[in-house]
Amino acid sequence: MTNPNNAGSGTIHQARFVDPRGPAIATLRLLRDDGRLYADARDPGLDRDTALAMHRSMVFIRLLDERMLAAQRQGRISFYLQSLGEEAEAVASAAALDPADMIMAQYREQGALHYRGFTLEQFMNQLFSNERDLGKGRQMPVHYGSKALNFMTISSPLATQIPQAAGYAYAQRLAGEAALTLCYFGEGAASEGDFHAGLNMAAVLRAPVIFFCRNNGYAISTPASEQFLGDGIASRAAGYGISAIRVDGADALAVYEATRLARARIMDQPQPILIEAISYRLGAHSSSDDPSGYRSREEEEHWRRRDPLARFRLWLQHQGWLDDAEDNRETDRLRQQILAALKQAEPLPKPPLESLISDVYASPPVRLEQQLAALREQVLRYPEHYVATAGRLKK
Repeated sequence: MTNPNNAGSGTIHQARFVDPRGPAIATLRLLRDDGRLYADARDPGLDRDTALAMHRSMVFIRLLDERMLAAQRQGRISFYLQSLGEEAEAVASAAALDPADMIMAQYREQGALHYRGFTLEQFMNQLFSNERDLGKGRQMPVHYGSKALNFMTISSPLATQIPQAAGYAYAQRLAGEAALTLCYFGEGAASEGDFHAGLNMAAVLRAPVIFFCRNNGYAISTPASEQFLGDGIASRAAGYGISAIRVDGADALAVYEATRLARARIMDQPQPILIEAISYRLGAHSSSDDPSGYRSREEEEHWRRRDPLARFRLWLQHQGWLDDAEDNRETDRLRQQILAALKQAEPLPKPPLESLISDVYASPPVRLEQQLAALREQVLRYPEHYVATAGRLKK
């Protein structure tokens, strides 16, 4: 006889409470700090070309972050978010996916987008919101999106992408697609109601989705210890009937292997899986944040010694796949290319005013046409306050 409550059928005859202080979920780690595999670790079989592409994306994002944070400080862009210390999570997980898989990101996964083929020019055009920006200047900096690369445009509100990922993945299943959805979010976003709704929906509908939580220890300035008492985020999966794995987010090989295995399980039998990557945000939450107000230099230095890029570089050298001299030359080339692309993108005109209401509806409704006309009149009346736009409008 089936249980209408869909809960455990075992019975007891003396009161017994479940103890939440059970054993903690273990963390998968394959690489030691010296870049060598642990003796009992299984080599994930990462091929040379994929490994070097991962390394290039991690280096590129670190250099881009460095340059564009400086550009924000100079007043050249309005806002920026670094992924310093978390590059392995995004890049290695993206490398384990199929290009047809949809990615729904939060806002610190630019490495996944670069690995998929987003160009340096596309990054710069979005950051400067110029006329070549795929988003037509409608989004804040670092809110990337690419239909061609199956990378859903990023939204500012936390956790909106989690139920969206459940729904999109369910649609993939209904359509019979050999693809899944990977949804990134931080442990702070897991405190939002959308997290619980999204996971429950995905579990009940057996949606082919990987929920990838970047547990970097802080939701802006709030430490994890003040966010929840349970064993991280992975422990929540069981309550929804979802499989989970915890992985060292600073270990590119471990992240790749966990994501690869999760994808294989989902392709074999549609289901959601939760991956919790334990890492640390070495930079500020954003260009609007000062982490010195809520954490110590000693804490930061402790995690800096576990730099994911340095560890992965050591592994590549042990494999004989990376030469120090060539790596340094390539890093210098990338740094120069990023600076050149910045100088090219910055002076380009902003998108035309009309693009504000294009590509939203097949035909813009009357109310939007009226609002656009009112905005155009405002710009022409006070051109000194709309320098970037006024020069492109005709009276």
